[in-house]
Amino acid sequence: MIDWVSFTPVSALVGGVMIGLAAVLLMAMNGRIAGISGILGGLLQPRRGEVAWRAAFIAGLLAAPVLWLLVAGPPHILVEASNAVLVLAGLLVGFGTRLGSGCTSGHGVCGLSRLSPRSLAATAVFMATGFVTVFVVRHLLGDA
Repeated sequence: MIDWVSFTPVSALVGGVMIGLAAVLLMAMNGRIAGISGILGGLLQPRRGEVAWRAAFIAGLLAAPVLWLLVAGPPHILVEASNAVLVLAGLLVGFGTRLGSGCTSGHGVCGLSRLSPRSLAATAVFMATGFVTVFVVRHLLGDA
């Protein structure tokens, strides 16, 4: 269920613009796609000349919520899943990222903007899987 009282379209729009700008700048300046799984994977298997920009990108991802916390304070977050479910979900996302040769940022943001057929297929599968998962959890399992 969407919490319409807490819905903030302006911050969502600004966030989307910032993600798009970061993707464009990374492509324009480094010739690289802003797929987070690929960027992180490149740090785990470092190659000469590839570590600094990857580390800076990941550091920015980690610093952004800290800066937001300092500016806006802590958000109200309600997680209605057990730790076991969250761990399982994380493992499934990681498996899907490897299986799909990329993540939602690489395929959904960068791949679609480049009109990549492979990214279109991957994004369609991500979205369909999400729709089915929500339907099963909410309607078949009883929204526990």
